[in-house]
Amino acid sequence: MNGPLLIDGHLDLAFNAALGRDLTLPLEDLRRDDPVPGETATVTFSELKAAGLRVCFGTLFALPRTAQSPGGYTDHAGARQQALGQLDQYRRWEEAGQLRLLRTGAEVAAHLALADAPLGVVLLMEGADPVRDVDDLPFWAAAGVRVIGPAWGRTRYAGGTEAPGPLTAAGRELVTAMAEQGIALDASHLDDASFWDAAELHPRMIATHANSRHFVAGNRHLTDDMARAIAGKDGVIGLVYPSKFVQEGWQDGDPRAPLSGLAAHAAHYAGLIGWDRVALGTDLDGGFGQEKCLAGVDSYRDVPGSVEVMPAEVRAGVLGANWARWMTRYL
Repeated sequence: MNGPLLIDGHLDLAFNAALGRDLTLPLEDLRRDDPVPGETATVTFSELKAAGLRVCFGTLFALPRTAQSPGGYTDHAGARQQALGQLDQYRRWEEAGQLRLLRTGAEVAAHLALADAPLGVVLLMEGADPVRDVDDLPFWAAAGVRVIGPAWGRTRYAGGTEAPGPLTAAGRELVTAMAEQGIALDASHLDDASFWDAAELHPRMIATHANSRHFVAGNRHLTDDMARAIAGKDGVIGLVYPSKFVQEGWQDGDPRAPLSGLAAHAAHYAGLIGWDRVALGTDLDGGFGQEKCLAGVDSYRDVPGSVEVMPAEVRAGVLGANWARWMTRYL
């Protein structure tokens, strides 16, 4: 493929399919009959191909019941059902030739060496509630899950976004077992207390989609010390694209945050841990549409151009080379 290597640290592909979106459609056709109200879609397989996306972390994301999502899960069984349904979706897409599931660093390297290949997907579980207990980990590992983020909001395992708290006793067991079984840990969404608990227990930590708390307050974002801790484990941090995670105080209906804001987050991280640890985790269509995305990113094919606000010499690393190095070394 032409252009620099593009790898995305976070895409909720199967979750969107579970919402009724047919990602095999051209984007204009999906938008015409989009089953998700109020969120203009930006992601389809044709858009990913047009952008030159080679590999991504594709999530298994079980949505808990909240006031905004009354149909979400309330217990482990409900979370597991959602995750299994999404796993089946990835497998059906693979059978149809839309993507290829990748399980090891060697498979990622071989996939990237191909001149023409479908999208490569490494499975990431976002929020660990689908995992029954530590004895259930081998099942998910065998299914291809290579990275797990223990939290989203609060889970049975950890405090998370807007839900402060440490790892629970079950969470400490889970993170320890993940380390023993070679399943990497995604620190995105961990509360401060649970982050530092996990950092003590797991040697392989990344943040697939997390911006800097230096610019935006709240435990959804990483402090400088958290970024340094991830770098200390040879990890990588993916920049995430919703306007409210880039610009302090951004609210629905405001003009979309500028790409210069994303560049500021990137440069801040780079000043702390180096450009070779800064990557992308766009999370496009991860609960927000074009309306809340960064200005200039109207569909996924605009992602490669979004790094043009960064220094020319670091763009290839941010677009994909930094994730490629981590994936081929540690998966």
